[in-house]
Amino acid sequence: MRVTRVSIGALLALGLAAGPAAADSSPSPSASEEGDAPTTAGTSFRTAAEVEQGQTASASASTGDYLYWSFPADAGQRPTVKATVKLPETHAAETWQIDVYDGLRRRQACQYGAQTRTAAANSASVELSCVLRTVRAWSEQWADDPLPGTYYIRLTTVEVPTSDLGLPVGAEVRIDSEDIGGSAAVDGSLAEPLVPGVAVKSQEDEESSSASAVLSSIEPDDGWASGWWSDRWVWTAIGGVLAALAGIGGYALTRGTGRPSRVPPGA
Repeated sequence: MRVTRVSIGALLALGLAAGPAAADSSPSPSASEEGDAPTTAGTSFRTAAEVEQGQTASASASTGDYLYWSFPADAGQRPTVKATVKLPETHAAETWQIDVYDGLRRRQACQYGAQTRTAAANSASVELSCVLRTVRAWSEQWADDPLPGTYYIRLTTVEVPTSDLGLPVGAEVRIDSEDIGGSAAVDGSLAEPLVPGVAVKSQEDEESSSASAVLSSIEPDDGWASGWWSDRWVWTAIGGVLAALAGIGGYALTRGTGRPSRVPPGA
């Protein structure tokens, strides 16, 4: 009975300890939602408009233009990029596509979502989406896994009649992320996030130079993750304690409590 009371008390303590870890893994509103979202888009990687997660960026453009935005994504996040293109009242059938690139300008595959869609003639708008793979804190050099750093969004038409080129359109882009937590944790982390120009900036900081060559200034609200801590440590500790309690309980249930059946003479 004593073992049972100890086990229940330990489980309650573990539940209280695991509560904050589970709460941390749930997505929380970003402070950047209250900020001013960009109302223009870049025309190349170098001029991409910077947008924070949780913001809705907009831009006015012409059919056939290439529109670029950039946003930060940290380890353990699974970003979702959504785009809406408002089309003119009269137009032919058009095919629009959204692509996402990492800080090394490697095109990242979408887990799911309508990355390419064809808008019917005279339709009012077309919606696109791309759910990326979970960002990893570290990866092999030969792999193309998404890593912490700057990500680029490119929105454009891939099939459009010549008669529709130059027609005015409006575009909106929004980025949200789901925090996956310890299930996506890996052993290791990057020395620096994949932010274009960050290596040049680090060298300049060492030389006490005031110039900055970083091409992207945005980062997560709470800074870049160090990569070594995740709630996986909490659940690993819980598993170890539960295994120990199971061993103690099994021993208490199987040990003998009565006297031996054969008593030696003179006992």
